[in-house]
Order: sequence, then C-alpha cells, then structure tokens
Amino acid sequence: MSRNAKINALLLFVVAALAVLPLALGLGDHKEEPFTGADSEAETAITEIRPDYEPWFSPLYEPPSGEIESALFALQAALGAGVLAYYFGLHRGRRQGELRALAQRGTTTSTTSTAANTSTTATTSQSTENAENTENTGNTGNTGRSRPSESASGASAPERT
Repeated sequence: MSRNAKINALLLFVVAALAVLPLALGLGDHKEEPFTGADSEAETAITEIRPDYEPWFSPLYEPPSGEIESALFALQAALGAGVLAYYFGLHRGRRQGELRALAQRGTTTSTTSTAANTSTTATTSQSTENAENTENTGNTGNTGRSRPSESASGASAPERT
C-alpha cells in the first residue's frame, strides 16, 4: 500500500469516526431534538435570557419540516464544495499547463543552444586547423582574407610575430 493510500484510508477512517461516535456515545440524548443547528440553540438561549426579545428580521422562506431544512443545507454545502473544487482544479490545471509550456520552451532552448554550441565548436576547430595550416606552410602575409580567429569570434586577435 502506497503512502498516499495509507493517508487517504486514515482520513476516511477519521471522517467515519466523527460521524458515528456522537451517535454511538449517545451525545444529545437528553435533548428533545439532539442534533439541531446552532441557530435554534442561539434562539433558545436568547429567549431564556430575555423572554420579550423580538427578532429584527424574519426568514424569507420557512421550510415545512426540519428534514427539508437539512436537505436544503446539504444541497447548499454540496454546491459550495463543487464551486470550490472547480476553482482549485481550474487553477491547478492552468499551473500545470504553464509548467509544461516552460518545460517545452526549456527543452527547445537547450536544444537550440546545444546546436549553437556545436556549430561554434565546429567553427572554432576549423579556424584552429586553418591557422595551423597557415603556420605550417609559412604563409604569414596578408592575403586579403580575414584571420580565422576574427571570423570565429568577431574580435581581432593579437598578431603573432
């Protein structure tokens, strides 16, 4: 089993434990509705502290039962998770595409620079051979051609005497 598979299995176990343990341990048995949301808990606490409290706003839509309210909340959570997953997936895909493009450019650049280095090396070795041939034949006069070192690098080299 790979390391990622072990981590995923552990995370799945933790999520399952968080869902099952409150039910197995009987948390909330002393309440009429054991797993109500924080909104109803806050409303109960406020009415105990100030029985004459009037809310500033009323809900736009009051679901007929708690099950429908829970289903709407789950739908809202699923839509939010879908939007976040799309956003992160889109940005990850863009980043991977940019990295691939940079890698292709780097490969092209290194291939081009390798070819340029090869041609420069070939030109330099030809220039060296031409210079050796000139020295061997004793031809030190100016024949109207540029010196081999000038053609290879573009800069003039000091003359030999």
